[in-house]
Amino acid sequence: MSEIVGIRFQKAGRVYYFDPVDIDLEVSDYIIVTTARGLKLGKVVIAPKQVLASELTGPLKPVMRKAKSEDIKHAQEYADKEAGALTESSKFVAKLHLPMKLLSAEYNFDGSRLTMFFKAAKRVDFRELVQQLTNHFKIRVELRQVGPRDEAKLIEGFGRCGRPLCCANFLSEFVPVSIKMAKAQDVPLSPMKTSGCCGRLLCCLAYEYEQYHTLKKKLPQNGQQMFTPTGVANMASSDPPKEKETVLDDTESQTTVELPLNEITIDDEHPHQQGGED
Repeated sequence: MSEIVGIRFQKAGRVYYFDPVDIDLEVSDYIIVTTARGLKLGKVVIAPKQVLASELTGPLKPVMRKAKSEDIKHAQEYADKEAGALTESSKFVAKLHLPMKLLSAEYNFDGSRLTMFFKAAKRVDFRELVQQLTNHFKIRVELRQVGPRDEAKLIEGFGRCGRPLCCANFLSEFVPVSIKMAKAQDVPLSPMKTSGCCGRLLCCLAYEYEQYHTLKKKLPQNGQQMFTPTGVANMASSDPPKEKETVLDDTESQTTVELPLNEITIDDEHPHQQGGED
């Protein structure tokens, strides 16, 4: 068995695992660790726990120590400099006429490294930019190109629902989203309805997809004949979350009524007239 602790470096960032090395840690504690980008201040989001050694992909880096109040203040001082560093760096981008846009800047804990995140339509030769930024800031500078989803996560904002973007608020990792998920939930297949501010399919389409997919297997398809307490009817539409069906009775009045699924018996001898989800 091995002991691990889950650390997050950003509000909705990915959780990384470290070896707590017998340090008494609790959720919300701040700690100092060594990463590929040097020393960083992180926050405990998963308390130390035992896991099987076979579940680990490799040796874990150790937690150096708990962060002190002066460590947190020190890290905040560098965080306060990031906006200024971004503005200054953007001037160098403009001077070199590079087809890229800087999105955010991030200092590591001791200020020995500055990481700049940027977007660009294609790969950019930024070697001269790195050299000039290194000379200007007198520290190591690293540039990292990100995609549309990561761009939205970095700059934050609000979604069409009026709430803060999920990716910037609580999503630690992006999951694959397909148009099939929109179809299963009867979302109009229009970019205005299915796309987020990043231009990609809405992350929230994945939240209830499995629920809709499972429920629709139990529901009759449009046009399928069924027996109801009032007689024979055809299915007109469905509400999977409520497990209710709107049925059209098989009479001259063609009345529609909403019924719960448990009051409907599907007529298996008469196949539905319209196909369901592929």
